[in-house]
Amino acid sequence: MANEAYIICSRTLPLPSFNIDSNRMTLLNRNHPLAILLAGILALIVGVGAARFAFTALLPAMLETTLSLPFAGLLASVNYLGYLSGAIFAIFLKDLHAKVRFFRLGMLICVVTTLVLAVTTSEVVWLVSRVVAGFGAAMALVVGSAIVMTKLNMADKTKAMGIHFSGIGLSIVVTDLIGRLVGLMGGSWQDAWLVNALVAAIAASYAVYGLSVNESKPTGTVVAKFDFTALNSTVVVLMFAYFTEGLGMVVQGTFLPDIINSLEGLEGFGGYGWTVVGLAGVPSCILWMRAAHRFGSVNIIVLTMVLQVIGLLIPVLTTNIWLNLFSGLLFGGTFVALVALFMTLGGSMTSHPVIVMGAITTAYGIGQVTGPLYAVALTTAQGSYNATLLLTAAMVLLGASMMWITRQRFRK
Repeated sequence: MANEAYIICSRTLPLPSFNIDSNRMTLLNRNHPLAILLAGILALIVGVGAARFAFTALLPAMLETTLSLPFAGLLASVNYLGYLSGAIFAIFLKDLHAKVRFFRLGMLICVVTTLVLAVTTSEVVWLVSRVVAGFGAAMALVVGSAIVMTKLNMADKTKAMGIHFSGIGLSIVVTDLIGRLVGLMGGSWQDAWLVNALVAAIAASYAVYGLSVNESKPTGTVVAKFDFTALNSTVVVLMFAYFTEGLGMVVQGTFLPDIINSLEGLEGFGGYGWTVVGLAGVPSCILWMRAAHRFGSVNIIVLTMVLQVIGLLIPVLTTNIWLNLFSGLLFGGTFVALVALFMTLGGSMTSHPVIVMGAITTAYGIGQVTGPLYAVALTTAQGSYNATLLLTAAMVLLGASMMWITRQRFRK
């Protein structure tokens, strides 16, 4: 799993060229590269979109009628707690057939937990469903991506994975559009959750079909050697930086629409900012990985984190609509790529990448769980998001500074 994750987005250069025999080009051939990539992208729409980012898109409407901000933050936090547990669990799945089984379970979980939010407002049920949805999202993203990587039978496999990960940005766009269309038709946020569940069910059906494997084909079990001496001081720096990025990602990834809506004169514009996030996220992995190949991973990680800091500070400094939409572009254009950049760098630092990648994933997850908790505490106490954004920006900048100061270690 870790070795697969390591090469998922590494050295993503030009877009892959498919040598497609027109007589065989069919989405019903689940071993065809296009069918595999489509299934992977649909899996991300289900797992990352419906099970995670639909919550962000619908949060302003839910805050108006049902949710309190502290409970919304708690829901976001437990969702990432579920994701963290799933991501760590996925590291230990070595057999391909086991991955497929848990991927299918994840698809089912994502659809059911999305439907739950449409049919009940019980806080206990919501808390449980968000934890479980986080686990399902990990099966969709981590395990699903590993299956895509395994199934693709082409020379430019790593380049194709750049296309696969564009599904993260696309998942934001799809779930945002669903919320908008339902709202324009006079529907409620419950109706939007119901439509998200229906779309997720359709997408999951093809994803399960496309990411299936031949059950009769034997696959070996890879046993990973766990050598914890890989966790040296340089890895600790990487863990800390990725922890701070977890904070930066989750604060904007959970509250950005409400942050923009809370600014004077920008009420109702938060949804547009979230749309910009999704659109910017679609090509970001491909573009930033090309830059990392040319200028070095550490340099590009520092640059993208600094850009994210600027995006965090914009709502504090101005209520200009265009600049705040630009903050959404900076966030969407960096957070997806940073996952690929950190994972690629971590996997390249040792002969046992499973340890390093598991460690930094855990640090990132802790940041994602922690962020919503302090965000709602500070925002409730201060009456605005300013303190939250300033603290988060300072933490991300600190992580980027640590990476820059120790950059020579990473080169070694």
